[in-house]
Amino acid sequence: MLRIFAALVLAASGGAQAADLGIARQFFPSESSATIEQPQGTPPAAIVRGSNGRILGHAFSTYEVSGSVGYAGRPLDIVAAVTPEGIIAGARIVAHEEPILVIGIPREALAAYVAAFKGFDIRTGAGLKQTRDLASGPHAVAGATITSTVIRDAIVRSARAIWRSRSGAAENVARLDRETLRRSSWPSLLAEGAVQRLLVSRGEAAKMLGTRDNEPEKAFIDLWLALATPPPIGESLLGQRIYESELARIGPEDDLVLIGATGLYSFKGTEWRRSDSFNRIEIIQGGRTIRLKPADHTAIEALRAAGAPELREIAVFRIARSSGFDSTKPFRLDLDLGPAASAAGPAVVSLEYRIPDRYLIAPRVAPAAALSGKAAQSDASAPSQAPLWQDIWWARSYEIAALGAMLAVLGGILIFQDSVTAHGRFYYRLRTGYLLLTFVFLGLIANAQLSVVHVLTFIHALLSGFRWELFLLDPMVFLLWSFVAISMLFWGRGVFCGWLCPFGTLQELTNQLARRLGIKQIEIPFGLHERLWMIKYVAFVGILAISLRSIITAFQFAEVEPFKTAITMKFLREWPFVLYAGSLLVAGLFIERFYCRYLCPLGAALAIPARMRMFEWLKRYRECGSECHVCARRCTVQAIHPLGQINPNECIYCLKCQANYFDHDVCLHLKKRATRRQPFAATPVPTSAGARPKGAGDAI
Repeated sequence: MLRIFAALVLAASGGAQAADLGIARQFFPSESSATIEQPQGTPPAAIVRGSNGRILGHAFSTYEVSGSVGYAGRPLDIVAAVTPEGIIAGARIVAHEEPILVIGIPREALAAYVAAFKGFDIRTGAGLKQTRDLASGPHAVAGATITSTVIRDAIVRSARAIWRSRSGAAENVARLDRETLRRSSWPSLLAEGAVQRLLVSRGEAAKMLGTRDNEPEKAFIDLWLALATPPPIGESLLGQRIYESELARIGPEDDLVLIGATGLYSFKGTEWRRSDSFNRIEIIQGGRTIRLKPADHTAIEALRAAGAPELREIAVFRIARSSGFDSTKPFRLDLDLGPAASAAGPAVVSLEYRIPDRYLIAPRVAPAAALSGKAAQSDASAPSQAPLWQDIWWARSYEIAALGAMLAVLGGILIFQDSVTAHGRFYYRLRTGYLLLTFVFLGLIANAQLSVVHVLTFIHALLSGFRWELFLLDPMVFLLWSFVAISMLFWGRGVFCGWLCPFGTLQELTNQLARRLGIKQIEIPFGLHERLWMIKYVAFVGILAISLRSIITAFQFAEVEPFKTAITMKFLREWPFVLYAGSLLVAGLFIERFYCRYLCPLGAALAIPARMRMFEWLKRYRECGSECHVCARRCTVQAIHPLGQINPNECIYCLKCQANYFDHDVCLHLKKRATRRQPFAATPVPTSAGARPKGAGDAI
């Protein structure tokens, strides 16, 4: 079996190239005689010069610059170049050991994804027509979302490090952090001073305007102000879609200012509709007055930060750097309330604002060295960027919440399994519904299919240096593995196999459909069935042994799993893989969970540590295996020995035997007990016709 898959996958796979900065010449097609110098500086990069000696850009290796590694924890190297203007001139992947990319994803699709970063503006994230949910950039490679995100981060993060160290972007002054991605709640933004408030009561306003008000304690205007340029502030307040839309409309050094208010008074008024500026508000910084223009503002319906209040009016204002505005320095917002009572001119209230220091990047110690490229610090050492995994978790927060609810429900089913299985009809409906949810949500939507590849990655991480952030890159897989690890201590490996494996649920659901259609099931003699178990254990041990020599080859042999074909890529692969996965499903129509029983190396990998489980929850009667074999015949994977013992290495914890245990119409023990409890009925003695029965007083 393994030889067949080895021949198949080795024919379809390709080798990785060694990193060579010379290929960066291809990124500048207009310069046929471009030359590339030797890499130098920190971080290392090679100058690309045109025919006239002009610097066209800097070529670099992402692995040399940022130590980029893939989701599998193996080196990921991309050669790219960035121009002095901060535009990516081109990129090409030259080395990787990603499982999903080793075989399964066409090399053309991967090359197209990486090449699409050409034209990407690393200062603003603009320059591409396509965008992603997590951040700007080309669409992810279908079936490899996490790896695509890792590739994007490697290219952009490394390019920014090179550009800053060579372009003079690192000046000896503090600058605004426009890159760190982090979500914050409304209370957090208030506590750190990222949002400032000015409350003017109606009584205070009346005093300034020389009027009277019958409700002086109520708000005349409750004004809020925030610099929305930094992602943790802007994206938290506006939401990702609106924030990215506003960023796309400003230059790399321009800023966003958010103003919101509630109360009786409007900070916008109505005159702005007939004017070229807002007459009630203006920004003052030093001796400079910055007028806010209607063309540079966007009305916002609501704030998106958790815990934010409902405001009557909200607007984002785009302020150009050419106006002289410096977001790193304090400024104030002046609000005109109307003609003042005691002096000529308007009554004005002011709201002071200063961006918190955490949103500023400290100045470099030696900017001259940075400009020369000889002693520049790595980008990772200056701005404290949020780890990539945090961005991914925020982007998939809804999926994470849904998975958490699923696991909580499953935990309840397992803990209260007696109560669940005691109601047979409810149990069967609940299980079928849960299997459908697992297949549709975990499989088709979230692509959260655990694999033996994850086991290999974990083992090799323990051998070569464990890094949590690599496993946190896929939150769904990380949470599933965490739950599976805990559940193995209590219930064994069957919790995943029986409830959380999308391909396993697909097999079981299709088999149920086959039974309803009258397809006859094949019963494997237990002696043969027991010997076929060893195939999956041999497969796992073989793949593990191969991985110690070559992880790439091990990933190729791991194609014995149909998960990538059926779940991750949804059968959109070359026909041999589709034929193989389809054949397993067809076999499963006649032998329930055929693949799980005999071929699954992941099931074998889980069965080994699962022997450490601490409890035995499944109940049995004395008659099980001696007088009654109902559970053994009905077991989903034939994990019950003819003598009645349940093999924990094979049990998928479907709880079908427990439903039989409580079913008075199925369980022999319950039937016998019900018979013993029935009272004996008195049998009348027949008499001769016409004879009078003897009474108690008759003589004998």
